[in-house]
Amino acid sequence: MNPSISFLERAKMATAALTKQPAVTLKVAKEQAQWLKNASSSNVRKQRD
Repeated sequence: MNPSISFLERAKMATAALTKQPAVTLKVAKEQAQWLKNASSSNVRKQRD
């Protein structure tokens, strides 16, 4: 990232990047939230060697 660009320029670049992303429906968002909830709630921990 270029540190010499202003906050406004950075915000415009971010907005442009977001407009290129496909829209997310409520159904898809709920499915993603449920998957994250299930994936993050497991008590399985990796064992150290």
